[in-house]
Amino acid sequence: MSKIKPLFVALLVASAFTLPGAVSVPQANAASPIIIRFASLAPPGSAFMKVMKAWNRSLKQQTENRVELRFYSGGSQGDERDFIRKVRAGQMDAAGVSTTGLGMVARPVLVLTAPGMITEYDQLERAREQLSERFAKLFKDNGFVMLAWGEAGKNRIFSMEKFARPEDLKTLRPWAWKDDPVFAGFVSTIGANPIRVGANEVYGGLQTRMLDTVPSSALTAVALQWYTRLNYMAKENFGIIVGGSLMKQEKFDELTDHDQKALLETSERAARANDKLARRDDDRAYASLVKRGITEVDTSAHKAEWDAVAKKTRESLSGRVYSKSLLEAVEKAISAN
Repeated sequence: MSKIKPLFVALLVASAFTLPGAVSVPQANAASPIIIRFASLAPPGSAFMKVMKAWNRSLKQQTENRVELRFYSGGSQGDERDFIRKVRAGQMDAAGVSTTGLGMVARPVLVLTAPGMITEYDQLERAREQLSERFAKLFKDNGFVMLAWGEAGKNRIFSMEKFARPEDLKTLRPWAWKDDPVFAGFVSTIGANPIRVGANEVYGGLQTRMLDTVPSSALTAVALQWYTRLNYMAKENFGIIVGGSLMKQEKFDELTDHDQKALLETSERAARANDKLARRDDDRAYASLVKRGITEVDTSAHKAEWDAVAKKTRESLSGRVYSKSLLEAVEKAISAN
């Protein structure tokens, strides 16, 4: 096994969205703290959960033990669909999810994963910054607060079989998360048939060859061991895997103004620090996969074909998943210098 830090992603968890500031913990207050029940797919004892626990220590310090995070890890609360349902029902208070989970709350945010549009980190940063208020309103209108955005590497195509052009996928069995309309739309535009199953079913699907092609970051492919069943990966990525930490608005409103600010500030500081880690580890994972013998596929010779499919997909999703005005706003944000 390589020395790659096996962050539990995101595609599933949207990566480790929080990293601590200070970690010392003051003496406990006499009053009982407000407990924030936080659901995660990350395994207990994983690097992700160690970071989450450190975030909790930092949060407790800054709120003088008035607020505490209590984690329910390892998928003990189900998958992302279950997380969102339980937060809405008051059985959980917050969750770390991928863009798929974010889209279950505010579907238009899936515009950030529209294929072929945001392929570089600086583009994503500009879109998040310039449209932060618009996205925050989408979540608030649906009863949630976005604590912090996160990343899990560059999204690219992996396969058991050789490919180079979009039409090559027509004879393959590409996976699309059953709650994600974006990649499914991309695959359908090509003329292939997406296999719609949950992320926890991907490894088994690769074993049985029910699937033979997946969208993934190198980081995810290593962390979830998908790479052991794959032979080819595209050099060019078609997007960035985005996720975030969401909290129910009603629970957030229980906090004082000071503690709300502390929660948001620690989340934001942590998320930006983790972006650097995720980017670094995704690059390392990619290099490791090349050394392990996975063949790089240079799709640049057919760039016009891939771009045409991506553009057609973005347009077909406009009006169904996100508005045309939001798509145009993101396009404007990422093209700005």
